[in-house]
Amino acid sequence: MKATISWWDLSGSDQTIDSLRAYLRDEGVQPWEQIHGLRLKFWISDRQTNRWGAVVLWESTADLTAPMPPNRATELIGYPPSLRMTTDVEAVVEGLHSGEVLGGGLAFEPVRKAS
Repeated sequence: MKATISWWDLSGSDQTIDSLRAYLRDEGVQPWEQIHGLRLKFWISDRQTNRWGAVVLWESTADLTAPMPPNRATELIGYPPSLRMTTDVEAVVEGLHSGEVLGGGLAFEPVRKAS
């Protein structure tokens, strides 16, 4: 397996974690559902450091040069990731859990109004 990590510092962008979350909810997740060799993709954020990113787990046989969905995050943010790396995955484990399918994450929870 391989892992790809992309991480943006949003301090130079007009985009925010909230606007990128809305992008995921509206259009960003679905194009990845049919990518061959993709095991798992999850998007990450850190409000304290104003960062946004994604982690992707790939099958060892995945063709990482094959066409992928457009990189809308780079388009929206306005510049490439501050960090992008592809690395080998040494081990994967799942812990004890409810057995339920993972939820969609914060992007798919009800939108909360700022107080």
